[in-house]
Amino acid sequence: MSERAKVHEPIPFIEVFVDIPVEEAEKRDPKGLYKKARAGEIPNFTGISAPYEAPVDAEITVHTDKSSVEECVQQIMKYLVEKKLLPEGIKA
Repeated sequence: MSERAKVHEPIPFIEVFVDIPVEEAEKRDPKGLYKKARAGEIPNFTGISAPYEAPVDAEITVHTDKSSVEECVQQIMKYLVEKKLLPEGIKA
């Protein structure tokens, strides 16, 4: 059983997959962590020296390389309103 599946059982939650290609994440990395990971200075860095497992059944996926932060927030808010987890008319 995956770690995500284990968490879903005792605690209900909505999984939001913030999808971004690793190359784009590296470009946006203000702390230089990807550069350090590629140089071997940070072991077990997800996506570089450790595997990354994208969620299989995320309730919502936002693509931060194709949408602005504001658009991603609106997608998430829309989902929450549609699922009646937030009242209509809530502004992000």
